[in-house]
Amino acid sequence: MTEYTIIIEDAGSNYAAYAPDVPGCIAAAETVEETRKLMEEALVLHLEMLREMGEPIPQPHIQAVVVQIAS
Repeated sequence: MTEYTIIIEDAGSNYAAYAPDVPGCIAAAETVEETRKLMEEALVLHLEMLREMGEPIPQPHIQAVVVQIAS
């Protein structure tokens, strides 16, 4: 199983997500959880399409880390 990092951003009226390792694969929804689920589905479909087209499958290399900064 391959793991891809996704970024979910508050877009004001909804949430939007993308996978830095998979350009062009995006999702948006009203909640964080719905956005995460749709992004997972979008990644599966996007990678299937790349395979069908004979395109290379991007390998994950992006990592996300949360840091705490004293204010």
